[in-house]
Amino acid sequence: MKVAKTGNEAFAEAMRQINPDVVAAYPITPATEIVQIFSQFVADGLVKTEFVAVESEHSAMSACIGASAAGIRAMTGTSSQGLALMWEMLYVASGLRLPIIMPVVNRALSSPINIHCDHSDTFGARDSGWIQLFSENVQEAYDNIIQAVRIAEHPDVKLPIMATTDGFILSHCLETMEMITDEDVRAFIQEPPERANLIKSLQENKPITLGALDLQDYYFEHKRQSAEGMFNALKVIPEIGKEFGEKFGREYGFFEEYRLEDADVAIIVLGSTAGTAKEVVDRLRKDGKKAGLLKLRVYRPFPAELLAEALSGIKALGIMDRADGMSASSGPLYPEICAALFDSPRKPEIVDYIYGLGGRDVKLEDIGHVYGELFQIAEKGKKEYTLKYIGVRE
Repeated sequence: MKVAKTGNEAFAEAMRQINPDVVAAYPITPATEIVQIFSQFVADGLVKTEFVAVESEHSAMSACIGASAAGIRAMTGTSSQGLALMWEMLYVASGLRLPIIMPVVNRALSSPINIHCDHSDTFGARDSGWIQLFSENVQEAYDNIIQAVRIAEHPDVKLPIMATTDGFILSHCLETMEMITDEDVRAFIQEPPERANLIKSLQENKPITLGALDLQDYYFEHKRQSAEGMFNALKVIPEIGKEFGEKFGREYGFFEEYRLEDADVAIIVLGSTAGTAKEVVDRLRKDGKKAGLLKLRVYRPFPAELLAEALSGIKALGIMDRADGMSASSGPLYPEICAALFDSPRKPEIVDYIYGLGGRDVKLEDIGHVYGELFQIAEKGKKEYTLKYIGVRE
């Protein structure tokens, strides 16, 4: 069924169809609408969810951890400072191997205070043990949340997932999307695989302890187990994406290659900017220039080997970072791409472009300028700089 939805509405509708047992939330712009709309679903009796209105985002994640540890589905939603306030509990959730699902609307972190999009919030949480899915458009945001349930609850993964959209650009903008029926969504996500076992354990008076003190004797082993879940997700994510495609016609992997097969130059981008970049690629192709694009959908686990293979023929590569690493060296995505390509026999010249901070518009001309510089680098066979800011008044 085709409908017109904003990103926030799409997230809320997916949550309604998932019908989680507990949603604990505290509102924050631009993610407020997600839990606001969902709370109306609860009030109208459209879901069986216990909605817990808490006093902070830290409390929201704490409540989700308690609920998920009891073997039931738990979800929340947040953005920016709210995600930062959850910081301690993000690590607890992943360390306890809890399959919590969280829509996150990307928004710049203070200071100065800003309510518009960049990726500094979720990039800051990149090493917290959460799987991270990025969305180009409203359709992908909706599909990501539904797939996230199956990925997170897979017995070989058992890790929490945040699925993101770009603040206001997607969260508040109306797009046409294809909704799946409620029945098909519930048939796809199935029942939580461990719910029955945990409930049976409690009923048989076999208590368990979660979150106990873990010192030198076993801490390392338990962190290694969490890491193994992330390694396993490298296999599970494309399997779930393929099954989703077979059932609903939209297949997903770790990234999308757009006109990349014979490209001389390319950029890597996450989120909504991919749509703008595709338009630029099409224009360049009409002019006979071999430009390509790689849209990274899954940031954690980081698909290093697959990226290296996909980019093996590129002469010059631009990394589009919508966050500043504050390292005086590069943004956060650049070093990970460099590491992925380090052992490649045909490494491209790689330049990092920081753009769009605090919601600064990203224009076709901006992306076109990046491609223009990359073609010059490809022709010369060397770069003159590693880091550049695009679209800022300097």
